[in-house]
Amino acid sequence: MKSKVAFEDGGRTFVLILDQGEEAFAAVTAFADAKAITAASIAAIGAFESAKVGWFDPAAKRYIPISVDEQCEVLSLLGDIAQEDDGKASLHLHAVARASRRQRAGRSPSRR
Repeated sequence: MKSKVAFEDGGRTFVLILDQGEEAFAAVTAFADAKAITAASIAAIGAFESAKVGWFDPAAKRYIPISVDEQCEVLSLLGDIAQEDDGKASLHLHAVARASRRQRAGRSPSRR
């Protein structure tokens, strides 16, 4: 992953460029931990080789995983970073991605 501080004035704005094949959730979490980011907003576009998102089933009170086992374009990814009680970063993300044969929308499971 490559990273750069794009703006710094009362807060920091980072630009991240992940390497091909790099797992996005793990890479951003590790970056947040390394930079001691305790609260932040996330916005992203790009592509995934594959993705696993989820739909929250309120009746079952759990996430139902949705696997997208093909290249997909990330049309929008928004979310936040918060700090867990143990001091580690916790990502909460919502994404809309377009695969070749269908459109998927979902939310990644959060550790909080």
